[in-house]
Amino acid sequence: MVYTVPLIIFMDDMLEKEFFVRFVSSSPHAPPMELMRAMRESISDAAHSGVIAWDCKYNEEVMLIPYVLFLAGDNPMQAEECSHAGLNCNYFCRTCEVGGTKEYKESEAGYNTIFMSGNLRTPEKTLQEIRQQFETAFKAGATTKIQNSVSLTGVRDSSSNSILSALVELGKKLRKRTAGSQALPENEVEAALRKEFEELLKGGQLDDIINPLLGTDGLDIHMDTPTEILHTILLGVVKYFWGQTVFLLEKAKFLHIFQCRLESIDKDGLNAPCLNADYICHYKGSLIGKHFKSLAQVMPFIIHDLVPLTVLNAWTVIGELVVLVWHTKIMDMEAYLACLIPLRDRQYCLEPSKIS
Repeated sequence: MVYTVPLIIFMDDMLEKEFFVRFVSSSPHAPPMELMRAMRESISDAAHSGVIAWDCKYNEEVMLIPYVLFLAGDNPMQAEECSHAGLNCNYFCRTCEVGGTKEYKESEAGYNTIFMSGNLRTPEKTLQEIRQQFETAFKAGATTKIQNSVSLTGVRDSSSNSILSALVELGKKLRKRTAGSQALPENEVEAALRKEFEELLKGGQLDDIINPLLGTDGLDIHMDTPTEILHTILLGVVKYFWGQTVFLLEKAKFLHIFQCRLESIDKDGLNAPCLNADYICHYKGSLIGKHFKSLAQVMPFIIHDLVPLTVLNAWTVIGELVVLVWHTKIMDMEAYLACLIPLRDRQYCLEPSKIS
């Protein structure tokens, strides 16, 4: 009997599971993608040869074929796994090419496109862009050209970035004029850079130093890094709207009213052990995920007459979003999307200038 074994890989300190967890590697010196390269080779070898084990239920020898189901982590870690520049770049999504300049995203048209899926990223296209950045490194003006490339595509590979940076810096030195001598001809500079590049590769190929996950069989790294909702929703959208709402309440001197209402609200349906109003209001700038998860569900009932209508509408949308996002099992995908898509569309009523 042959069994396939799906693996969920955690490359971070985000591990919260208690069962079926196997520690693989840790290092204070090796970067994450270097550890990932070794892990990928180990999984590939096991998948190629199989792992022989004994099935105690059916009393027979079986073969296990492991494969990577998906990679879990927070947004910065998953962006690195996708060779992506992260949420702060113009094209901020590691899954698709949605985005644009800051001015465009703050415009009405640009803001609306944020909620639409762009062209999906693929490992092949990302690999092609990384290879093009290395070709650019041999040319004059490489620093600006590579920065523009990252800005226009969102692609930045941490695995090969040290070699890319070394080539760019060497190119600057070779092209620099010194007193009493002329700069080297461009063809000589390029030849020197390519020779240095071959030495840095140590007999290998360019693909050997690029993100190993981009070439993993059966894995689309852009699709197989599911969004980590704790930081994206609770410690992202909810946290920042909470900070803005507290600012408005304090400015209007309504915080004491908010605290009284929070203390007295019925908490039976929250599935939360406690909503300590005194703690939440006193440490309003130091709350954690469990506080925001509960607050998101009760805020509209507490602030309905204390804040502007736009803020109330925002909390209403957030409350519905939190309920939908924390579904542990979706029984009917069509019905689920029928609830989620109108919720996405309702976010258009929020002015771009009020979202930061």
